[in-house]
Amino acid sequence: MKKTVVITGASGNLGKAAVIKFIAEGYAVVATVSPGKAIGFDVEGDLVTYEADLTNEMNVADVIRQIVAERKTIDAALLLVGGFSAGGVAQTDGASIKKMYTLNFETAYFVARPVFRQMQRQGLGGRIILVGARPALNPAEGKDVLAYSLSKSLLFKLAEFLNAEGSAQNIVTSVIVPGVIDTPLNRNSTPDADFSAWVTPEAIAETLAYISSDVASSLRDTVLKVYGRS
Repeated sequence: MKKTVVITGASGNLGKAAVIKFIAEGYAVVATVSPGKAIGFDVEGDLVTYEADLTNEMNVADVIRQIVAERKTIDAALLLVGGFSAGGVAQTDGASIKKMYTLNFETAYFVARPVFRQMQRQGLGGRIILVGARPALNPAEGKDVLAYSLSKSLLFKLAEFLNAEGSAQNIVTSVIVPGVIDTPLNRNSTPDADFSAWVTPEAIAETLAYISSDVASSLRDTVLKVYGRS
């Protein structure tokens, strides 16, 4: 039976690359998109799409139950949804903090929790991968994107807590930290940058596939930096 991977944020640039890569690797891919939205691209292979409001814990739990009922197991989960905002202390009020907390932490936690519990029940281990951010690791960068950095910093602690609980059952949670990702939006926002130094969604997807593979079964690093030359 094929391994099953859940990919949130599948309609984004990184999500698309991950869907294509994991299908090529022989996975059954379960992708989530926002309610009322389509995945936005065509790909041949074992792909099922669910609509899910990842800011709604009950809705997420229901979707995960549906996935388990259909697929029986979840072998890996790539939690790729997130958001960005700029601004230092002067520009960052409570509403800004709450917005980033919802987009970057709650959307990850609401999926990670039921997926982690399912991995505990199935007794086969599993891989959960979160997406961190370099500014959350570097205060010199993070001070100018405060709400974003604070919300992303919580994912590193979440991975540590999940690893502490899941180690005996071979459930491993990792946080990938991309450099500047080569996307149309980033190119348009910084047209004079050296795009060749940026990391592509496809390169990140290769890393995601490696982390999730049997070859990397002994890998226990919580934080994996995928910076390219950026």
